[in-house]
Amino acid sequence: MNLLKTAFWSVENDVDSEESVQKIKEAAEVIRQGGVVAFPTETVYGLGASAFKNDACQRIFAAKGRPADNPLIVHICSEKQLYELSADLPSYAFPIIEAFWPGPLSLVVPDAGAAASSVTAGLDSVAVRMPDHPVALALIEQAGLPLAAPSANRSGRPSPTTAQHVWNDLCGRIHGIVDGGPTGIGVESTVVDCTQSRPVILRPGGISQEDLEAVAGPVDIDPAVQNDTEPPRSPGLKYQHYAPEADLLLVDRASQSLAEAVRYFQAQEKKVGVLLFAHDEEVHTLADYAKLCSDRYNAAQAAKHLFASLRSFDEAGVDIILSETLEPKGIGAAVMNRLVKAAGRQWYTTPR
Repeated sequence: MNLLKTAFWSVENDVDSEESVQKIKEAAEVIRQGGVVAFPTETVYGLGASAFKNDACQRIFAAKGRPADNPLIVHICSEKQLYELSADLPSYAFPIIEAFWPGPLSLVVPDAGAAASSVTAGLDSVAVRMPDHPVALALIEQAGLPLAAPSANRSGRPSPTTAQHVWNDLCGRIHGIVDGGPTGIGVESTVVDCTQSRPVILRPGGISQEDLEAVAGPVDIDPAVQNDTEPPRSPGLKYQHYAPEADLLLVDRASQSLAEAVRYFQAQEKKVGVLLFAHDEEVHTLADYAKLCSDRYNAAQAAKHLFASLRSFDEAGVDIILSETLEPKGIGAAVMNRLVKAAGRQWYTTPR
C-alpha cells in the first residue's frame, strides 16, 4: 500500500483544554472524511473509522492486515447511538449496561442494519461498547458518529497500550494517532453475546464472569474460549493474536521447572527470554532476558503490562520465550486467554 502521512496529536486526559479540544476536532474531521485514526481507550489503543462507511472500515482491515471475515467492535459515546445500531435488546442486557458502561465491556447485540457490512462481516449481530476514557468519548462525540475500532496494531501482533506501540506498527498505514498516554487496564474488553437466552462470554477481559453474574444472574462461557475446534463468534478471536516474533511456550510451574526449561533451551544455544508474574531470583539471573510483569502474581498488574512486556522480547532479540502462568480467575482469565493465544496453545514439556 502507498505510505500515508500519519498525523500525531498529543492531548491531555483533561480534554476540556482549548489545545486538546482543537486537536480532537482535527482528528474527528479526518474520521468524518473517511480516514482512519488511532485513539486511546481504557483497555488498549483502538483504530477508529466511521462505523457507517464501508470504504472507511475497509481501510482498517488494509492497515492492520486483518482478514475481512473478522468483525469489528463499534465504539459509542451514548446509549442513543446503541439504539441506532441495535434492535431488540434482551431484558438482561439493561442491568449489564447500567452496571458496566462506560467500561471494558462489549455487547454482541442484534444488528439493526445501520452499521457498514464490513463491520459485521456478514453476521446478523453487531458488537458495541462504550469506552471509559475521556479522549475516546470526546473523539466519538466530536466525530458525531460511532467508530468501528479494533486494536490499533498489525494483525497478530501484541495489542498496543501506548501511542508509541501504534506508531511502531502503523506509521504510514493510517491517517493519524491521538496520543492520550498509556492505557489503564491493558487487555481488551470482555465480549458478551446478548443474542442468546442468557449472556455468553465470547472473550474474557476487564469485566469478569463473577462481575457479570452479580448483576445479570447465570452467565455462560463460549466453548471456543477454551477449545480451538469451536469457531469463535467474537470479534478479535478468529485468528492467532498477540504473538511476539519469537516462539512463546507456557510453563506450568506446578509440574515443570522454569529454571530447567531455561537451561534446556540455552543448551541448544538459544537466547532465552522469560515472562514472570512474581520475582524469581534464580530464573531472573539465569535467563538471557527476563521481564517481570507483576508483583506476586497480581492479575491486574499483569493485565496492564502484558502486551508491552511481550513487545519487549522483540526488542531484546530472544530466540524463545518461556512464560509462567496465572490462575484463570477474574482478570487473570483474560491474561491467560491472551497468553494461550500468543503461544498458539504451545506448552513446554520436559524432554524425555
